[in-house]
Amino acid sequence: MKHVTDLTDARPDRPTIVAVGMFDGVHRGHQHLLKRLVESARAEGLIPTVLTFFPHPDKVLGRAQGRYYLTTPEQRAALLGALGVEVIVSHPFDDEVRQMRAAAFVDRLVEHLKLRELWVGQDFALGYKREGNVEFLRAQGAQKGFVVHVVDLVGNDKSGDIISSSTIRAALETGDVERAARWLGRPYAVEGTVIHGDGRGRTIGFATANLDVWDEQMLPANGVYAGWARVGGETFMAVANVGRRPTFDGQIVRLEAHLLDFDRPIYGERMVFEFVARLRDEQRFDGIDALVAQIRRDAEQGRALLSALPKPE
Repeated sequence: MKHVTDLTDARPDRPTIVAVGMFDGVHRGHQHLLKRLVESARAEGLIPTVLTFFPHPDKVLGRAQGRYYLTTPEQRAALLGALGVEVIVSHPFDDEVRQMRAAAFVDRLVEHLKLRELWVGQDFALGYKREGNVEFLRAQGAQKGFVVHVVDLVGNDKSGDIISSSTIRAALETGDVERAARWLGRPYAVEGTVIHGDGRGRTIGFATANLDVWDEQMLPANGVYAGWARVGGETFMAVANVGRRPTFDGQIVRLEAHLLDFDRPIYGERMVFEFVARLRDEQRFDGIDALVAQIRRDAEQGRALLSALPKPE
């Protein structure tokens, strides 16, 4: 898998099928589409390719603030590569791209990606003032030697709910990590470096790993969650608090994970936390004893829940 941030660095050695979209989260709807794209590419001897953008246009255009992304660009590329996509272009979405005429952008795709087929969503448009809609792209393809396929970039689960990046964000905003996992096809996960915190956890018998998560990636609603912590090539049961720690008058939202049956320093190491289930809301306690008693109950509940599940590889 080749991941680049500029079209000129893609350099495919044969023509490509290109899917264009944000693919934030690489959810089940995306997965279904991309499996079809990979199968078509292999049948036709073409290179399965994804063109996406970073930053997200919603962020650049002021339609979204704060934590918004479901995946970092690196996580997204890894997930796309696991589906068989061979070339991924995370193209900058900047003023140059916003102002570029659609025909000029198409010329760049043809030149740098050896474009043979272009797969886009029904409401897709590129170029200045979104002039490059599907009708325009099909006319361009007839002139420049590629065909356009209109595909569905969202999906539906068995209950009929729409699967999209937006609906997954909405589920996480309410702490519904189980619904998010169902739509993603895997637990929602964040990654970061373990950093020093206040040190209170160890003094009360529940040491926590403070995870320095990218400040633009979504965290579920404040609360306590059971999940899997991956660190040092191993996977551990864990209980994590997302929030401000109101018992200590905290002001900053943090993710602090207590790994069960684990006791070694991991400062500076990378950790992935996978959210499996929400245990309770974050709350303020009258004192340390009440807090410790609740953490103990959280750990027991998390252990019981996770022990009933297969340990992820």
